[in-house]
Amino acid sequence: MDSPEVTFTLAYVVFAVCFVFTPTEFHSAGLTVQNLLSGWLGSEDAAFVPYHLRRTAATLLCHSLLPLGYYVGMCFAASEKRLYSPSQAPETWRVFLLLALTLPTIACTLIYYWSRDRWAHHPLARTLAHYAFPQSGWRAVASSVDTEFRRIDKFATGAPGARVIVTDTWVMKVTTYRVHVAQQQDVHLTVTESQQHDLSPDSNLPVQLLTIRVASANPAVPAFDIRLNSTEYGELCEKLRAPIRSAANVVIHQSLGDLFLETFASLVEVNPAYSVPSSQDLEACIGCMQTRASVRLVKTCQEADEGECQQCCCRPMWCLTCMGKWFASRQDPQRPDTWLASRVPCPTCRARFCILDVCAVR
Repeated sequence: MDSPEVTFTLAYVVFAVCFVFTPTEFHSAGLTVQNLLSGWLGSEDAAFVPYHLRRTAATLLCHSLLPLGYYVGMCFAASEKRLYSPSQAPETWRVFLLLALTLPTIACTLIYYWSRDRWAHHPLARTLAHYAFPQSGWRAVASSVDTEFRRIDKFATGAPGARVIVTDTWVMKVTTYRVHVAQQQDVHLTVTESQQHDLSPDSNLPVQLLTIRVASANPAVPAFDIRLNSTEYGELCEKLRAPIRSAANVVIHQSLGDLFLETFASLVEVNPAYSVPSSQDLEACIGCMQTRASVRLVKTCQEADEGECQQCCCRPMWCLTCMGKWFASRQDPQRPDTWLASRVPCPTCRARFCILDVCAVR
């Protein structure tokens, strides 16, 4: 391939991936289906259900056109291949063109099917129809959803491609191509998984992400998973009427302090261990008096005469949890992004240390 082909291909692949998964930069620049077609889609706040009926259809069509857009671009980037004349183009490109035309054709056929009878065949409309009374239709349920979405007391969180919305009656998950809906009064919610990350993508803070399974008692309504930060778990519980069950192996950290202690312990585990001399006995932690001392401060972050950290001469006197709590108590609560990189004095001798200097006792 010539250089213009490679350059265009790489640029278009990056654009296509970002257009489908829409990072923050694309949202800020307005390069999203919602922004580009805002005049036709209308307002989500004014009419939530009609907006997402049109949005999912438009998103499906726009994304299906991406391969065709690549072919058209290659007509100019690789003009010597005569791609503008399919009969003269290489066979590989003719197959690609056929695929590029097939995808939007299928998308248009599906969208036409959805839109028949005023969108009655759309997956969202069919889900809402399961909650409609016999004398009414899915549009009456959609009107109820629209009304509740306009209220300011709803719970809403998540990225644009996986938003979680909870109103007084409904639990909803908005994804790129679909909107999942379940009624609160007949759902079973279970925390099935938790993932601990030392640093979140948006800040230098530890984060725990919870996966909650939303299963409706109505077998016709498909179950779905929602994901949220554990610090939002309490707010979610306040909005829900049904209790949330937790799997036996899931521990939920609802405060920043809990998350920090978990991260502190995981970082100490990878630090060099300290071997206790055989003549020395470990005593109970002087912080809690419940467990034996399990950590010692040994300067390992830099050489002995370098940096701000100092060598601590204290014997092992603290357990890991108490040392983590001491470390967290010396931090600025308004600057949690600096906690992991900060230095604090030893609780006994006041020698300054960082997390890299906390060594587990072996």
